[in-house]
Amino acid sequence: MTPLALQDITARLAAWTFPAGIDGVMGIASGGVVPAALVAQRLGLGLKVIALNYRDEANEPRFTEPRVLSAVPDLGAWRRVLLVDDVWVSGKSWHAARAALPADVEVLPFVLKGKAEFALIRDVEGCVQWPWKPV
Repeated sequence: MTPLALQDITARLAAWTFPAGIDGVMGIASGGVVPAALVAQRLGLGLKVIALNYRDEANEPRFTEPRVLSAVPDLGAWRRVLLVDDVWVSGKSWHAARAALPADVEVLPFVLKGKAEFALIRDVEGCVQWPWKPV
């Protein structure tokens, strides 16, 4: 596991060029809550959370497919949303969260690490030890 300091993550976020016209940030709970809060704070936008689960604490699949575990937040006037998670492994969690959101809302992926279109960290191999997760 590669540890990353919060200062490194926030410095990368400060230098990141986000797409224009984002109305709000949606975090995928549980792993995407802290990253989404950091992104929302960086952009000065509102934050909402959708809870779904797929993997356990050992990062092993818990279910065949990710399951939405909460009511889907009302997006109100948000028409363009960043859907944020900590990592993109298979994309299953992101796609499950996206499918739960209204079809007429443009939803862009943003992850701290992975192979999504917008991934903050691409230069670290293997798993990351996030500063907000216990060792």
